[in-house]
Formats: sequence, structure tokens, C-alpha cells
Amino acid sequence: MAATGRHRRYQPSRINRASLTVTAGGAGMALPLIGAGTTHAASVDVWEKVAACESTNNWRINTGNGYYGGLQFTQSTWEAYGGRQYAPRADLASKDQQIAVAEKVLEGQGPRAWPVCSARAGLTRGGDAPDIAPDRRLAAKTDAKSKQSDRRDRPAAQRQSAPPKATPTTVPTHREGYTVARGDSLSRIADAEDVRGGWQGLYAQNRTVVGPDPDLIHPGQKLILRIEAPRSRTGPVPSAEAPERRPAAKPRPAPGQQPPKQQAPKQQAAKPAHVKKPVQRSGFSAPVDASTGTPYRKAGSSWSSGYHTGVDFPVPTGTSVKSVASGRVVSAGWAGAYGYQVVIRHTDGKYSQYAHLSALTVRSGQQVTSGQRIGRSGSTGNSSGPHLHFEIRTGPGYGSDIDPLAYLRAGGVPV
Repeated sequence: MAATGRHRRYQPSRINRASLTVTAGGAGMALPLIGAGTTHAASVDVWEKVAACESTNNWRINTGNGYYGGLQFTQSTWEAYGGRQYAPRADLASKDQQIAVAEKVLEGQGPRAWPVCSARAGLTRGGDAPDIAPDRRLAAKTDAKSKQSDRRDRPAAQRQSAPPKATPTTVPTHREGYTVARGDSLSRIADAEDVRGGWQGLYAQNRTVVGPDPDLIHPGQKLILRIEAPRSRTGPVPSAEAPERRPAAKPRPAPGQQPPKQQAPKQQAAKPAHVKKPVQRSGFSAPVDASTGTPYRKAGSSWSSGYHTGVDFPVPTGTSVKSVASGRVVSAGWAGAYGYQVVIRHTDGKYSQYAHLSALTVRSGQQVTSGQRIGRSGSTGNSSGPHLHFEIRTGPGYGSDIDPLAYLRAGGVPV
């Protein structure tokens, strides 16, 4: 059954850049570091929602406005809550390290440290402890220094490195492997890693690991992305079906007969190699590779306008969502009933909207091209299930909708 999105009137929101202030005395005061525990914790999913609201999930963002990283720390807050043990600034730390510091801020200041985005993301004290490992980089550096010191003490003759051991992501005779993380799906992994055959090919290659249901994968599972057979040191082995052909012996003339005159071989006109004609592109792309669900202008009391203002594409959470044409992002973030959304103004003056996203990969003001990934599908906001709600508008706001499929078809997209 096709998913039906439900929406209410809204005004596009701007990305909040809340200051994470230190209320106990300012940047010059060294605060005690409070360990993050389950009493004041929040899950990784919640922190990702906060980051999507604060910085469109850009954990490396540094625009020069005094706020750094995915959760937009001020420098004083980052230092006061122990961030410098990981990196000089928040944008230079890993996602797990930023969340570890944010857990301490949450315990010390509460959700009011993110006054707007905490409410939108449902950030509260007393949630599940996040599944993070912020000390991995520190442990790696310490281990590297220890190994480097050991190598200095070894004779030069013993410094030859041994063949690398197999790990979950470097398997012998396999070009690349992948460890499933929280929030992954086969379609998301296949798209991100450019797996040949898409998610179907990825599933066929890992059926024994995944099991009978391709929609059910678990964090920690080890998947094979590509298989690369070891190269043979010898030359290619001739095929048994195509034995080597030797020139046939010329027949000898009978005694007293003149040898037949050899006719010059007719030169056959060389056939030109088949050249594949380049596919002409109209400059438009489909937002997702899927069939449509709830159609445009379907009437019903579920929508504040009395009808469906866009078209729905029922796709699993994590499906890659692409810009249908080149343009500039005018909105990227939380938008009430639409959940996380992206709105793009195209060169023809029309606006495209992509709603209920689970992740954003662009930010406001960014230029995008046709077919460029701008986010991942989901079920955020007022949604009845995972799908992409897609609109075409004559203006950036709600209520200026036109037929989205007619717009795509006019651009050469068969939908």
C-alpha cells in the first residue's frame, strides 16, 4: 500500500545556531568534568537529529561565526567540558567525540543548551546511553607511538613488515568489505559504495549473512561489497571450447597438373566498430528510482489544503534522494509537518521540495547539480510511513504547488 504523507501549513525554518553557553562562570573558569551516564544520556539518533537542526548534519562545519561542529559548540563550552582532550576545536573532532562532550553539556546545562533544536529533536535527560567510542582516535595515536618506539629498538634487518592480517574490511581475495552500522540499509550501502547491481546484487552476495529478509540487517554484520579473484602469475589459459587454430596445409597438385593460380584475396570493407550513441540528457533527473504512490491533488481531509500538494514515492528509509535539476538550496533543515526537508530554486524559477528526510547532505545556499544526492529518505515529521514527499512550486512557500510529474515529464524524465 502506498504511503500517504500528512502535512499542515508551515513556514520554512532557518537552521538554528544556538550558543552552548557555560552558565557557571564563563570561559575562564575550569569546570569539573562530569561523566556522561544513562541518567542524563541521549541516543545517537537523537544527537543526529539535533545536528541536523543545528548544522544539517555537517559534523565538520566551521563557517567562522564562532560555532563549531555538528552540534555548534562555542569554543569556551568545548574547552570547559573537556573537548580539548580530543581536538582543539569541535569541528576537528570526530562525531563520537562531539557527542561525548555534548553528553557532559547535557548533564551540566540540560537541553536548554540547544534551546530550539533540542525541542525539535526530542532531546531530554534520561535517555539511552549513546553507542559511541570517542577514545578510538586517542588509543590509535598511543598505539602508533608505542609501535614506532618498538621499531626504533629493532635491528634494521628485522624491520621488514609482515603481510597485513585480514580484518573485517580487508579480507583476502576481496577488494572491499563493509561493517553494518546503526541506521544502515542495503540500498543505502549499495548507493554509497557504488555496488554493482545495486542493493539486489549486494544482497545476493551476502544472503548467507543477511538472511531471508533483505530489509533486516543488524549493526556489526560483515558484508562483502566486491570480490576480486587473485591474479594468476602465469599467462591466460586457453579455453577448451576455443582451441588454438593452426593454418591448414596447402593441397599439393597432382603429377602433370599445373598448380592453380592463386587469386588475390578480396579485401573486405572494414566494418566500423559499433559505436554506442551517447544518451542525450535533458538536464533533469528523477528524485528517487521508484514508482509513485499517493498522487498529486488527491482530495482528502488529511491535508490542510484539502488535497495532496505533491506526489509520494514509497521508498525505504535511507534511499538516496537526488536533485531533479541544477539550482541553489534555499532551505535545508526541520520544517514542522514536513520533517527534515530540502527546497531548491532551479534556473527556470521553479522550486522543488523533498520532505520527510532522515538525513541531509546539503545546506542552505549551496549550489547543486542535476542528479546530485541531497539527502536520504525517511519518515520524519507528520508522516504515516517511510516515503519521499516531492513537490514542485512556483514559489518557495507552501500553497504554490504545481503538478510535479508534469514538470518532470516536460524535462524528459519518464515517471
